[in-house]
Amino acid sequence: MLSVIMIYLVVGVIAGILAGLLGIGGGLIIVPMVVLCLTWQKIPNELVMHLALGTSMASIIFTSVSSFWAHHKRGAVQWLVVQRIVPGILLGTFLGSCVAARLSTNFLKAFFVVFLYYVAAQMLTNRKPKPSRELPGNLGMFGVGNVIGGVSSLVGIGGGTLSVPFMMWCNLPVHKAIGTSAAIGFPIAIAGTVGYIYNGIHTSGLPGYSLGYIYLPALAGIVAASVLTAPLGVKLAHSLPVPKLKRVFAFLLLVVGTRMLISLF
Repeated sequence: MLSVIMIYLVVGVIAGILAGLLGIGGGLIIVPMVVLCLTWQKIPNELVMHLALGTSMASIIFTSVSSFWAHHKRGAVQWLVVQRIVPGILLGTFLGSCVAARLSTNFLKAFFVVFLYYVAAQMLTNRKPKPSRELPGNLGMFGVGNVIGGVSSLVGIGGGTLSVPFMMWCNLPVHKAIGTSAAIGFPIAIAGTVGYIYNGIHTSGLPGYSLGYIYLPALAGIVAASVLTAPLGVKLAHSLPVPKLKRVFAFLLLVVGTRMLISLF
């Protein structure tokens, strides 16, 4: 068991540094790395993706708190926006986890690959939506929250790659869009974790020390390391050429996505 936790500590170190350095959600890194580790542990293939997604969601509970609190202290969180979008986020994320629990590992891998390609394209082109409208009303925000939460639960992320462009499109300044998105990541993680526990609790064949689709040794290792190393990534961001590193990381996402795609055949 100690060797297993050590492996996930390494995953957490990498996820924390890259998240702090590049300003991306840890889930994009955690999910494929946990898939690789679980496959190495000879966990049944039909459970691998569900465990990776659930564990990633649970880890975001811990990492999002320090993130959104830091943004809050700088006045970058629009709490009224958070209040309006959270009901849709909670419902969409929970329902998304229920849907994910009924999908095959191969389908979830394919969906994750498509999402990786989307994020890589976004990073390579550095496209930012033009501010062209205001935030929608309460019903519109509920619908947007449903979509962001649902997709986030299917790919095991905190939603920033979706919510930040949406808020910038609705005329929120970039620093407030990022800060508000960080705060939204916490309810996404809570609802997603509850959903993956609820839907996996009676699943047979899960590895020892699992709580539903949350693999606790992986969660412990990833959280312990990533919380400590994320500040190091932030520090490195001030001394390294981040735009060039983002392009390199985008190509890495394409490689990871293609490898997962090939594994489907």
